[in-house]
Amino acid sequence: MSKREEMPKVNAGSMADIAFLLLIFFLVTTSIETDSGIDRIMPPLTDSSDAKIKERNILRIEVNDRDELFVEEKLVQIEDLKEIAVGFLDNGGATLGTEDFCDYCRGHRDLTSSDNPSKAVISLTCQRETGYGAYITIQNELVAAYNELRNRESQRLFKEDYSKMVEHYESPGTPLLAKERLKERIQRIQKLFPQKIAEVKIE
Repeated sequence: MSKREEMPKVNAGSMADIAFLLLIFFLVTTSIETDSGIDRIMPPLTDSSDAKIKERNILRIEVNDRDELFVEEKLVQIEDLKEIAVGFLDNGGATLGTEDFCDYCRGHRDLTSSDNPSKAVISLTCQRETGYGAYITIQNELVAAYNELRNRESQRLFKEDYSKMVEHYESPGTPLLAKERLKERIQRIQKLFPQKIAEVKIE
């Protein structure tokens, strides 16, 4: 009676070495995206005496349960909202020589409208029954207003649109040094036109 042939053995030691080398390879070559730090900030409306906002620095927008849009209690069309917001943010109503004077603003400098983009706040009030589609459209129009002004100042200072800089900054393929340079420029533009949208939802 013949003996059963022995099966060839696999060297498990070499497999462990290969697995370890593969792990090292993936750790070295894989880029892990971290928080870019460029997020939208919702400014709180407080009642403290040193943080009170002048009425002319607030653009009040309301949307009722029929998705009708009101700006300063006047019925307006959604397609006109961006132009209204741009005019408010870019007004530069502060008097020449005062601390709040805006030397880069190109608005009408109406004394009854916002003093400076850094002081300007858009207050958005929605009803509980406000449609989600209307809410998103209004948000898009407001963000488009900020981006239009930011693109203008970015072109003036850096010969490049703000939106393109943000796109490059958020791209995984952008080198770290380039990201640092872009972040500084993006934050500089954001400081010129800080996005301040205070939302109020009425139940």
